[in-house]
Amino acid sequence: MPDHTVLSDRAGQTSRSRSRGMLGAALAAVLAVGLTACAPDPVAEQYLNGEDKGYIAADGFTVVEIAPDDRGEPVEYGGVTEDGATFDSADIAGDVAVVNFWYAGCAPCRVEAPELESVWQEYQEEGVSFVGVNTFDEADTAKAFAETYGVTYPSLMDAKTGQAKLAFAGATPIQATPTTLVLDKQGRVAARIIGQLESASILETLVKDALAESA
Repeated sequence: MPDHTVLSDRAGQTSRSRSRGMLGAALAAVLAVGLTACAPDPVAEQYLNGEDKGYIAADGFTVVEIAPDDRGEPVEYGGVTEDGATFDSADIAGDVAVVNFWYAGCAPCRVEAPELESVWQEYQEEGVSFVGVNTFDEADTAKAFAETYGVTYPSLMDAKTGQAKLAFAGATPIQATPTTLVLDKQGRVAARIIGQLESASILETLVKDALAESA
């Protein structure tokens, strides 16, 4: 059985548990990833069809760490940022990467933005890169959001193509906004935060765990 660790931080202190129920839920998530090649992701379909903002609320707050032996292949992704720059994951090869899926009208995204930025500021000089994936907005809206909430890392403008979102579909389900992924130094999904990040300490723990691993 894959070794997944589920963490939560309801009281500001990171705790870890490995109960049978949690492991079962994590295994179910892994199995769901394996089915993505056969069953289309509803959020991805909405992005491509233009049906709505792609918001499907997370059922609670969940953090899952994936053991190195259970991770899939490195994810190759890219696109154009809100400033019109071209980004490719190869540009940050060897870094631990934090990838946050968001859009400006998502209330939890607004709440967690300062937490994400604080971790970015603390670890950007230690081989850690942050990349947002904006799933709905135009560039001007994304830039206004960044200015309002003090976000300094770039975001890919993914609303029209779903290019970045779909790149991750084979590695992990992205069915809630916000979702934050931590990628290891090889570019594999090492941890997944579903729902609003409840405290910076949770993400700090995941980033430090990934940094401690050998490349």
